[in-house]
Amino acid sequence: MTFIHDSEIHYHGNLKTSNCLVDARWVLMVTDFGLHRLENGRASSFPDQQNYYESVSPSPQNYYETLVWRAPEVLRSTSREAVGTQKADVYAFSLIMHELIGRKGPWGDTEYSSKEIIELLRSESPSIRPEMANLACEPYISDCIRDCWAEDPDMRPTFKDIRVKLKPMLQGIKSNILDNMLYMMERYSNNLESLVADRTELLFEEKKMTENLLLRMLPRFVAERLKKGEPVVPEVYECVSIYFSDIVGFTALSAESTPMEVVCMLNDLYTCFDAIVENFDVYKIETIGDAYFVVSGLPLRNDDLHAGEIASMSLRMLQEIKRFKIRHRPNDTLKLRIGLHSGPCVAGVVGLKMPRYTLFGDTVNTASRMESTGVPLKIHCSETITCLLRKLGGYQLTERGIVNAK
Repeated sequence: MTFIHDSEIHYHGNLKTSNCLVDARWVLMVTDFGLHRLENGRASSFPDQQNYYESVSPSPQNYYETLVWRAPEVLRSTSREAVGTQKADVYAFSLIMHELIGRKGPWGDTEYSSKEIIELLRSESPSIRPEMANLACEPYISDCIRDCWAEDPDMRPTFKDIRVKLKPMLQGIKSNILDNMLYMMERYSNNLESLVADRTELLFEEKKMTENLLLRMLPRFVAERLKKGEPVVPEVYECVSIYFSDIVGFTALSAESTPMEVVCMLNDLYTCFDAIVENFDVYKIETIGDAYFVVSGLPLRNDDLHAGEIASMSLRMLQEIKRFKIRHRPNDTLKLRIGLHSGPCVAGVVGLKMPRYTLFGDTVNTASRMESTGVPLKIHCSETITCLLRKLGGYQLTERGIVNAK
């Protein structure tokens, strides 16, 4: 800029960040200068330019965005020759410095639009300038910026003066181009490593959340095999205990409630049941409407303890259902019907897009029938699980008699 001001060109006239380019040797190059003579020859004024930009641009705001680097005295002038001055170049340089340091445009976080800024600068009202409070720079730099955008052009320094004011910025910078380039690449590399570390941490957190979600859907050993890309082979279990339950009168209750009330009720109930399940050696298979399906003895075998685990869990379920409150019908109580059965089954994962760990076999069907033929607020046990519970001891069972379970 000192060279331009000392040459026959005298001033740039359109200095802004888009006219400051970096070449292949990391040297800043100033472009788009010397065109003010063509501008003068074209004999255009700012109102003419405004009409032109508003006619060809999809947004008239673009016209004002090209003027935000212009000095106030240039904007206020109606002379054709008032394209720019050396002092106006100094003013534009101050906004470039503000933009480089603040990284938020030449005017930073301003509440004014480009059009409002230009109109305020053109008016004779007290001058406005970009906010300096949050600008992270040395005091001598901020002082230089303020001097460069002084309202009185005669109070602004020349570029020779600016070079002296900003000389402390050159301390520690090597004069060799290659050394400068290596230094800049090192800074870039360090910044890149920091960004990679941050992104890696975010990726790790997302991965952990995904794994936790997968562990809620599938047993741990199944989830681990799927994560490794290994197939999950269906497995035969000689004896497990299965729990089925549903809500008595759920259909009638749903008909008298809104869909949102039904969803809220089931969410409250199953949240309560899920908390109970966590305290026993059982695995929740799924919920279907008001039906709750739990098993013990798989995927990890536990000898004959599965019968006791599923029975103790069932007793706890009955205790909690008696205390459960329906939000939209606080005076009503839910009645749970529970069916238990023990026997062999096959467990495996079905589906690829949404894999589901489930059970197959007559044991599942029998447990379901025990539930459907049960009595509200009672636990209906099959003969098989009854024998296992009597073998374990600690449980009181009462014979119901012969029941036709279809």
